[in-house]
Amino acid sequence: MLLFCPGLICDARIYAPQTSAFPDSHAIDGYGLADRLQDMAAVVLAEADRLGAERFDLFGHSMGGRVALEVVRAAPERVRRLALVSTGIHPLKEGEPAKREALRQIGYDKGFPALVDHWLPPMVAEENRAKPELYEPMRQMSLDAGQEVFDAQIRALVGRPDVTGLLPQIACPTLVMTGEADGWAPPAQHETIAASIPDSELVIVPGAGHMLPLEAPGEVNTAIARWLSRPATD
Repeated sequence: MLLFCPGLICDARIYAPQTSAFPDSHAIDGYGLADRLQDMAAVVLAEADRLGAERFDLFGHSMGGRVALEVVRAAPERVRRLALVSTGIHPLKEGEPAKREALRQIGYDKGFPALVDHWLPPMVAEENRAKPELYEPMRQMSLDAGQEVFDAQIRALVGRPDVTGLLPQIACPTLVMTGEADGWAPPAQHETIAASIPDSELVIVPGAGHMLPLEAPGEVNTAIARWLSRPATD
C-alpha cells in the first residue's frame, strides 16, 4: 500500500490525482488537532493499522514530509519506500516563530479567509494562480481546515524535532522531489536532502510551485511510478 501524508492545512484532496491513478493507495485526510509532528506520525501509523498495512510506501508533501520522517523514526521497519516532496529538513530558523505567529494572527485580526489569501498564493506557481479550476479547489481545501487546525499545525512546525541525524540512517529507496518554481521549498533545499540520504533520487519538476501534487499531477505520477518500480527494502 502507498500512503500519502498531506501538508499544512491540506487534506486528502491534495492527492486526488494520485489516489485515482494508484488504486492501492490511500491519503491521510488530516491529523485532527495534533500539534506535534510525532503525534501526526502516530495518526499515520494508526491509519496503516486500520487498513491492514503492516508495511507500506510513504509519500509526504510539505509538512507531510516532516510527518513522514517521524514515521520513519518511529517505525523504520514498516516503511518500504519513502518520498519527501516540497519539504524541508532544516531546524527552526532565526525569526521563524515570530513570522509564523504574525501569519497566524491574520486569522484573528481579519478572519481565516484573509489568512489563507495571504498564505496560499506564494505556494502556487504564478501561472497556475490564474487557473480557477486549479486554484479555487486548493483555496477551498485550505479554508475548510480552519483556524484551529492551522494553529495546531503551526505549533507542530515550530516545535519540530531535529532530523539531520536521521537522514543518513534511511535505508529504503527515497524519492526527493520539488517544483522548479517552489520558493518555499526550493530545488537547492532538496539537493541537500537527497545528498543526505544514501539511496535517493532527486526530481525537479519544471514550472511547478509548492502545491506540486495538484500543479503537476502527470509529472508527479510518473515519478511515483518509477519510484514504486524500485526494489523495496526487505
